[in-house]
Amino acid sequence: MSRLGLTLAMLGLTLALLEPAEAHKPSDSYLSISVGERDLIGQWDIALRDLDFAIGLDADGNGEITWGEVRARHGEIAAYALARLALQADGAACRIEAGAQSIDEHTDGAYTVLPLTIHCAGAPPAHLGIDYRLFADLDPQHRGLLKLQALGQTRTAVLGPQAPTQTFELEAVSRWAQFVDYAREGVWHIWIGFDHVLFLLSLLLPSVLAWQAGRWQAVDWFKPAFWDVFRVVTAFTVAHSITLSLAVLGVVNLPSRLVESVIAASIVVAALNNVRPWVFGRLWMVAFGFGLVHGFGFATVLADLGLPRDALAIALVGFNVGVELGQLAIVLLFLPLAFALRRTGFYRRAVMTGGSLLIAALAGVWLVERAFDMKLLSF
Repeated sequence: MSRLGLTLAMLGLTLALLEPAEAHKPSDSYLSISVGERDLIGQWDIALRDLDFAIGLDADGNGEITWGEVRARHGEIAAYALARLALQADGAACRIEAGAQSIDEHTDGAYTVLPLTIHCAGAPPAHLGIDYRLFADLDPQHRGLLKLQALGQTRTAVLGPQAPTQTFELEAVSRWAQFVDYAREGVWHIWIGFDHVLFLLSLLLPSVLAWQAGRWQAVDWFKPAFWDVFRVVTAFTVAHSITLSLAVLGVVNLPSRLVESVIAASIVVAALNNVRPWVFGRLWMVAFGFGLVHGFGFATVLADLGLPRDALAIALVGFNVGVELGQLAIVLLFLPLAFALRRTGFYRRAVMTGGSLLIAALAGVWLVERAFDMKLLSF
């Protein structure tokens, strides 16, 4: 590949990674279904902020959703949600009814709670099919976290635009299928978790450079750069695996607002360190320290599901493996290009300095938003 081609590829990668995106918790809903001898019962928790975007709950436009505004739209909420959920028992369609709604608080805000009664013909089904398309036309990143209980066993799955239709065999639990499902979710989470990606990118940018005589200079060999990246990624992985496990298992719990604020601050620190370094040569220590906080951020995607311990262990391991695979893909894409361009002014000035300043500025806005519960950006 020519130098021009490498330059264009690096520029494209940088712009893709720095594309403005929502850095907060992804859009989730929580669907629980319990299979009984005659009917199925369930509960569906849907975020009010997502429903407001879809059908407009804030009647007076003051930026706050009140209980009165939600109660006045209960019929429309149920109709909107049930039109996007379908169940089949052994191939035959089931009829779903929604009961009286209530409000519940999750780690990321208020949710409406829809009790569900699901009428399926015949005896308890051997196979249950779920077609889930909530917010599919509005948010391609939305997912429904499913907990399915049948015959004393619990299954878990992630529903959404990437896998809207799934079928479950109720007489057998495939642990491998659960593991793969959450591993795939971990990969997807790291790729759309732009705050985590930008932190990792901030640590990778100087991996092909060395701070000497008051300026960044290109390293001569790929091997030292590779081992620097290996230490950074390993430290980050070990650290966030520790806190992810502790948070999901309920051993340690921190306020979501504090965690998200510190994650934003970690990006600012890592990015500015690339412009005028005060820590160099031991970036793995920075990666480990802030990785502990990022682990709590990863945990929010699993903590609200309320799985029993056996299913939770599978979800935890699968999700963590997926996160590592997602990180590895970013490293394998970025590092060879960075090494090829390390001696160019484009890399040192546009990618390293300019990119780091852009990352720091964006993360600074996120920090203000999260610390003071403000909304400054439209995305």
